[in-house]
Amino acid sequence: MRGILASSIGVTCAAALALPLAPPAAAADARPAPTAEAATRAAVTARPDVPGGTQSLPLRPLTRDRASGAAVLGLAPRAVRPFSLLGVVWDDPAAELHGRVQVRTREAGTGAWSGWRDVETHYADHGADPGGAEGTADGVRGATAPLWVGESDGVEIRVLPEPGEDEEERGGTGADEPGADDHSLLPSGLRLDLVDPGDGIPEGPRTGVMSAEATAASAANSALAPLGTLEIPALDGERTRQEYLALRGADLTEQQRAKPYIGPRPAIVTRRGWGADESLRGKRFVYTNKVKAAFVHHTASGNNYTCAQAPSLIRGFYRYHVRSLGWRDIGYNFLVDKCGRIYEGRAGGVAKPVKGAHTLGFNTNTTGIAVIGSYGSKKPSSSAVKAVARLTAWKLGLHGMNPRAKTYLKSAGGNLYRKGKKVRLNVISGHRDGFNTSCPGGKLYKKLGTARSTAARYQGR
Repeated sequence: MRGILASSIGVTCAAALALPLAPPAAAADARPAPTAEAATRAAVTARPDVPGGTQSLPLRPLTRDRASGAAVLGLAPRAVRPFSLLGVVWDDPAAELHGRVQVRTREAGTGAWSGWRDVETHYADHGADPGGAEGTADGVRGATAPLWVGESDGVEIRVLPEPGEDEEERGGTGADEPGADDHSLLPSGLRLDLVDPGDGIPEGPRTGVMSAEATAASAANSALAPLGTLEIPALDGERTRQEYLALRGADLTEQQRAKPYIGPRPAIVTRRGWGADESLRGKRFVYTNKVKAAFVHHTASGNNYTCAQAPSLIRGFYRYHVRSLGWRDIGYNFLVDKCGRIYEGRAGGVAKPVKGAHTLGFNTNTTGIAVIGSYGSKKPSSSAVKAVARLTAWKLGLHGMNPRAKTYLKSAGGNLYRKGKKVRLNVISGHRDGFNTSCPGGKLYKKLGTARSTAARYQGR
C-alpha cells in the first residue's frame, strides 16, 4: 500500500502550538558521514550536559485520503521542544499497525522543513520472547521502528490505514465524516513519541562519583577493563587467547585450551562511553546459558547520520526501547555504526551471555548485533561488515562456536517456527532467518556470507 495521500490536510490544533503550514518542503541537505574514527571518538568522550527526555503527542483525526477514502490520523505542523529521534507508539504490543506512517520535521538550526519520510511500521519482531517476563510486563507497548531525524523543533505526521481490508472484521464502521470511528482500523492509543537523546553522561566525568546503577554496569566488564572505562581496548591475538583462558579455562577441554579458536578482541565503546543513563533500565541483569548464535539486524532508523552522532542515536534507541516500548533495557546486545565502531548494548557485560530482546522467539542462547541504519536498498559499509566479523569472531569464540557452522536453537514462538521447535540455523544468522521480517535489509543480509568467512578466518580456522 503506497497510495498517494491528500496534499492538503484539514486540521485544528491549539494556537499555542500551531505553526503556519510551511511551503512545499524540500528535502533537508544531506550531510556526508566521515569515515575517520576521530569524529566518533570525540563524541564518545564528550562530557555531559542534558540527560534527555521524551515528548508524547496523541494522534488526532485529520481528514480522509482522496484516493482510498480512509481516515487519516496525525498532527498538523507544530512547534515542539528539541528532539532528534521519533516513533509511533500504541497500547497493545500484540496489535499491528496496518498502514503507512509519514513524517516531516523542522531542522532546529535552519528552520527548514524536510520532505515526507516513511517510518518502518513492522517492529514487533525486535523484542522479547513471547510469554517471557519482559515481553509480558506491565507497560509494554507496540511501536514502529525509531527514525533518526537529527536535531529538530517542529513536526508533522500522517498515518493512513491500508485500503482493502474488511472493515467489519477489523472493527471499522465505514462512517463518512473525518473523526468518525473508522480510525479504529488502526491500533488504539496511537501517539507520536519525540526523543531527545541528551548530550552525554548524567553522572559526570570518569573520575567523578558514579551512581550505583552506573557502577554495576561498568563492573560487569571488570574482567576486561577498569571501572569507569569509556572504551574497552582492542587486544592482539595472543593477549586475547590469554584472556580467554583466564575467563573460560575451567570450562574448556584440553584440546580447546591447547588450540583455542577465537578472534582478537575488538575495541568496544562501553555504555558509559556512549552516555547511558543507567537509572532508566531495569536494575537486574538477565543472562542466558551460552551464546550459540549471533543474529544480525539493522535498526531501520535511516542512514542520515554521521559517525560522530552514533552515541546520540544509541541513547535515543535506549530511551525509546525503555520509556516508549516498556522494555527493561535497550534490546540489542551490541551496535555497530557505519564507520565500523562497536558499542556495548544491553547491560550485563560484553563477555557474558546477556539475554537481549532482539529476535522474537530466539533470544535464548544468542546475541543480537544491530548495524545502525536501514539496509533494504542501501549497501552497508565495508567497515560495518568487517566490524560484525571482528565482533562475532571474538564473541562466538568465547563459547567455542564456528562462525561458518550451523547450530540448533529452540524456538520460543513466532511466525516462522512454533514454540518448542528445534531449528537448525547458521551460527551467524540474519533476523529474517528466525522470523518472517525484512530485517536486516536485503543488502546487509547478502553480506552475511562475507561476515561468516571473515570471522572464521579471524578465529584461525
